[in-house]
Amino acid sequence: MTDVVVSVDVAAPAGTTWLALTDWGRQREWMLGTEVRVVSGNGRSVGSRLEAFTGIGGIGVTDTMEITSWEPPVRCTVRHLGKIVRGTGAFHVQERGPQRSVFIWSEQLDLPLGVVGRLGWPLVKPAFVLGLRQSLQRFARFAESYVVGG
Repeated sequence: MTDVVVSVDVAAPAGTTWLALTDWGRQREWMLGTEVRVVSGNGRSVGSRLEAFTGIGGIGVTDTMEITSWEPPVRCTVRHLGKIVRGTGAFHVQERGPQRSVFIWSEQLDLPLGVVGRLGWPLVKPAFVLGLRQSLQRFARFAESYVVGG
């Protein structure tokens, strides 16, 4: 298992940040190369399943997740169910005042490919974290101008 934690300050109330974060269908607007859809349930309760495809031109990885904890407007925890992406992830929103919040994305990943995955992770991790940081910067701008149903 390996841990990844990335956070971003958001100039928006925690409730707005939460709504922007959990607007799964619009995640493509801020998450690099990723399209998310709800495949079962309502996407806003324990047991709901999501699929996130990350890639370019149809080549990439599908990450199937099940929501295991739903605590609006604070935390959503998912279990990654795929063959490549396995482990748990958490999206956490912390209030920092009436018009400020912080979004924390954490992952505890079970690396694929056994020894090859463990040896390769130190090479892949910097690019993974860089992409995640860029996505979270984009998220902050998205959340700061977020309009429900927009």
